[in-house]
Amino acid sequence: LFLRGGEAIARMAPLSVRDDPAGWFELGEVAPVALGRGHVVLMRKDPPVDAEYIHDTQILGLAQHAGALVVNDPQGLRDYNEKLAALLFPECCPPTLVTRDPASLKAFVAEHRRTVLKPLDGMGGRSIFLVDHGEANTNVILETLTQGGTSLAMAQRFLPEISEGDKRILLVDGEPVDYYLARIPQGDEFRGNLAVGGRGEARPLSERDRWIAARVGPEMKRRGMLLVGLDVIGDYLTEVNVTSPTCIREIDAQFGLNISSGLFDAIEARAAAAA
Repeated sequence: LFLRGGEAIARMAPLSVRDDPAGWFELGEVAPVALGRGHVVLMRKDPPVDAEYIHDTQILGLAQHAGALVVNDPQGLRDYNEKLAALLFPECCPPTLVTRDPASLKAFVAEHRRTVLKPLDGMGGRSIFLVDHGEANTNVILETLTQGGTSLAMAQRFLPEISEGDKRILLVDGEPVDYYLARIPQGDEFRGNLAVGGRGEARPLSERDRWIAARVGPEMKRRGMLLVGLDVIGDYLTEVNVTSPTCIREIDAQFGLNISSGLFDAIEARAAAAA
């Protein structure tokens, strides 16, 4: 992905895929193509959302201006930090504090007794800490997360419902898929992320899950976020994942769905409306 003058260009190749882990794709000949009308770009890059990521969204903004449909919308990708975006819907969230100040975070831990502490730019459960009030390592954890009081960190009241799984609820063009993936912690691990060994179990959405989705979904749709993953523990929203939400294949496999088909239907409808 690069710019020549004011034109967004991508080096692209024809791609064929198959459901075979031993050899799941083949690429054809690579050639540069100017992005514009008639093109759809799936922007799926793992966090962290660093300077290179932001620059890519700016290039894709020019592709969008030239007529390409970018999924998810580049402006939304810049605006929605996956941890902070949940706080746009505070009625859905557990008690939460975001600050650079270690003393304030420590006071939050003292108030709520058991707290989850995490950076704002992590993924896959990385650098997430469970801290109890009075724990000897609290100061060093806070110093590390805030980099000595210079970086923002998030504290949330611990939700014991994590033992039943960290729910991944998928929104396709603002509407929830009828089933979520519960990512259930295993052994002595309190994190449910699949990347750290959590077990995935697909289940139907509850009424509370649908209530949360009904509050978040319309805003995501309005901002051009066609594929969004909500993280819900118990009755509370903890994250809004917009960069590269996963768990489609796991839910498909357990309930015989084809979530991607619905996503591409939504993409085609958006592309047709813009034509």
